[in-house]
Amino acid sequence: MSEAGGGRGFGYSVPQRAPWSLVAATAALCLVSATSVWTAGASPMSREEKQKLGNQVLEMFDHAYGNYMEHAYPADELMPLTCRGRVRGQEPSRGDVDDALGKFSLTLIDSLDTLVVLNKTKEFEDAVRKVLRDVNLDNDVVVSVFETNIRVLGGLLGGHSLAIMLKEKGEYMQWYNDELLQMAKQLGYKLLPAFNTTSGLPYPRINLKFGIRKPEARTGTETDTCTACAGTLILEFAALSRFTGATIFEEYARKALDFLWEKRQRSSNLVGVTINIHTGDWVRKDSGVGAGIDSYYEYLLKAYVLLGDDSFLERFNTHYDAIMRYISQPPLLLDVHIHKPMLNARTWMDALLAFFPGLQVLKGDIRPAIETHEMLYQVIKKHNFLPEAFTTDFRVHWAQHPLRPEFAESTYFLYKATGDPYYLEVGKTLIENLNKYARVPCGFAAMKDVRTGSHEDRMDSFFLAEMFKYLYLLFADKEDVIFDIEDYIFTTEAHLLPLWLSTTNQRISKKNTTSEYTELDDSNFDWTCPNTQILFPNDPLYAQSIREPLKNVVDKSCPRGIIRVEESFRSGAKPPLRARDFMATNPEHLEILKKMGVSLIHLKDGRVQLVQHAIQAASSIDAEDGLRFMQEMIELSSQQQKEQQLPPRAVQIVSHPFFGRVVLTAGPAQFGLDLSKHKETRGFVASSKPYNGCSELTNPEAVMGKIALIQRGQCMFAEKARNIQNAGAIGGIVIDDNEGSSSDTAPLFQMAGDGKDTDDITIPMLFLFSKEGSIILDAIREYEEVEVLLSDKAKDRDPEMENEEQPSSENDSQNQSAEQIASGSQEVDLVGQESPEESSLNSHPESLSPADTDNAASISPSEQNSNPTENHETTSLDDECTDLDNQLQEQSETEEDSNPNVSWGKKVQPIDSILADWNEDIEAFEMMEKDEL
Repeated sequence: MSEAGGGRGFGYSVPQRAPWSLVAATAALCLVSATSVWTAGASPMSREEKQKLGNQVLEMFDHAYGNYMEHAYPADELMPLTCRGRVRGQEPSRGDVDDALGKFSLTLIDSLDTLVVLNKTKEFEDAVRKVLRDVNLDNDVVVSVFETNIRVLGGLLGGHSLAIMLKEKGEYMQWYNDELLQMAKQLGYKLLPAFNTTSGLPYPRINLKFGIRKPEARTGTETDTCTACAGTLILEFAALSRFTGATIFEEYARKALDFLWEKRQRSSNLVGVTINIHTGDWVRKDSGVGAGIDSYYEYLLKAYVLLGDDSFLERFNTHYDAIMRYISQPPLLLDVHIHKPMLNARTWMDALLAFFPGLQVLKGDIRPAIETHEMLYQVIKKHNFLPEAFTTDFRVHWAQHPLRPEFAESTYFLYKATGDPYYLEVGKTLIENLNKYARVPCGFAAMKDVRTGSHEDRMDSFFLAEMFKYLYLLFADKEDVIFDIEDYIFTTEAHLLPLWLSTTNQRISKKNTTSEYTELDDSNFDWTCPNTQILFPNDPLYAQSIREPLKNVVDKSCPRGIIRVEESFRSGAKPPLRARDFMATNPEHLEILKKMGVSLIHLKDGRVQLVQHAIQAASSIDAEDGLRFMQEMIELSSQQQKEQQLPPRAVQIVSHPFFGRVVLTAGPAQFGLDLSKHKETRGFVASSKPYNGCSELTNPEAVMGKIALIQRGQCMFAEKARNIQNAGAIGGIVIDDNEGSSSDTAPLFQMAGDGKDTDDITIPMLFLFSKEGSIILDAIREYEEVEVLLSDKAKDRDPEMENEEQPSSENDSQNQSAEQIASGSQEVDLVGQESPEESSLNSHPESLSPADTDNAASISPSEQNSNPTENHETTSLDDECTDLDNQLQEQSETEEDSNPNVSWGKKVQPIDSILADWNEDIEAFEMMEKDEL
């Protein structure tokens, strides 16, 4: 599920695809050079053991459901630690998580069809009677449209589907007369006002009693919704239309899907996480298969299965091709930017992506499904549960685990696809962990921290709706279920909808709005149909051959070579190169890197990558040294990160003829005068000599009492600051030496210190990219005297300044028009990076990610979120690639670009032309936003 809740599923076997290659997955990420030992496949689990485990699942469900009914009903959910119900408004607010609660006995409705799957038909009949008698859908409460749809509307429809099935069988539910369907229809009409937007995308929340926008509704002012929130409606709404004949529900859900499809990023065919429901602009432009997007992709494929509309399959295949091209980095699934899909948006994964292997099974793409599932299983074996988020080196990022069912779901469908008893053992592990770590006297409690095993007083409804359903079906034979599960499709909340709906009440005109597809070079457009066959009957070891290389992907068992290092010291040999000593301009260091299998790659955007391939090392010992070096580089970066990222600063040109109308977004420094706490600094600018500021200035008289302009490169930022401060400068502006760099194509960064005490630096220091810096440099050429204001934000322009040739004091530019400076101002988030020649490493360690080739991992912090909670140290366990993005940026180019006049000796545009280009770039910049998490 995309926000607080459960997962997804389908109730039939997978498409038959072409024979699968038996080539094993790529080498394990551990650096240890060793030949894999292939063992025999898991022994088939006996019928008796499967029945025992199935009965254990039944007992666990009874424990959870029974305690909910005894201690919580009619409340929405059970609080298992305090043995009471969670009633919204009576407990401290948990924020958006509580939007699933609507005072409509959520857990009971969500559990209806689970009771039938688990053969508890008598309990199901009793539960339906309770719902009809006690549940009120007209409460004055604001709920999530998404959660209410998948949990409540889906639960009512799933209950209705199985109620009519049981009635047809003639033993149970003979009294039933579509009462659950009528409740579902009532709820559907209550949700429809949410679609009253120009785009057709629904508001994220609605008041069950008062709808949208009314003063008493307390909602309707939202502008954004997640892609999954708007794109996970078609199954429930279409089923409601097909059951009742009221086409309006399916029409609204289709319109929302059509709009999302039209708003996809056309060059990458990806969608963002959050979209503006009125304008259709992407608000969050990172893209993945986890939280915020997940079930949108799922519902495209399942809508094709349930409704038979070819356009849904075509859309899914187009998206799937983009996912496998950009997001899938087996076994990882890493978020990217929709406009720049080759750049990772983050290097941690959330638990909701665990559904994706199951969806790949439905697609018929088994190999990556096996790889990702195995990676997730290794994380579970390390932490007992899947953390809400974990890094690419499998460390905990967010430690909570609300008993999510997505991994169990994928386990079930992989077992159906492969017939490999290994997945039965995986399911057994899940059962054991739930009973050992999550079971409490009044039910099962969510994990507050998987590292400590602490509990949270929470048992979400999706735990009963999905977890026990998938676990029971995993161990059940066909005769253990009283109906044919293959006749149904699972919604994202694992509610069952009958496939015969595809031919019922087809009144919706199917307008194929899918067009202009990219040419795909694979078989993603195979027209596949569900089947019930095992995919690999002649090769039971196929799945194991893919899993085996990933067995140690999480375990950090790579040898550290400590004994060898100590012996080398005693023998007089040189110790291995340490990250803290590395200089990219040192030929000896570069030679050592080469020996360790580490290469230095210059990217077009000016960044530098360090890539390690163990097989290119001179020896296994050198490969170990290379691994240690890469890990140290990341750790050094982590140590240099400040606890918080600083906000952007402003460089405002206040002299004639600008008068404060041009405001340049600048990166701050982690040292020197803090402009957010002190008065802004105003002064004329002057170029320092040498221009790089890496030695004592030869023109101190020129910068005395002025703001010095210095070029990035060849030494640390702190060293530059000390040199211009000693020359009498009152501030400094560092201009990027990477020609053409701009804040509209790359996030700014904050300048770090040099690892030493920087309290001696008392002047403010700001950083400008090349394009922004050229505006000041060009102004100097044209007007000679240029005065700027360094501040934490732009100051209002004083209209009187326009009547003056030069401002006479600092107060003259204190109040400058925000309207007029807007054209020259850009709001961006900073990501603090710098060249190692200018600072100790200051990278976002969370930016570790696997490279596209050679199974390397990379650090790509240039596009990372600046949320301080994300600063987790990361490293991988095999071929490592560290994109030190601006940490090592241009370091190796200093020999070529050391000429201080490199950016001065070129023909430049007139200032008016530059400013015009600058204004045009504003629109392009607004297509790129910070990576919010």
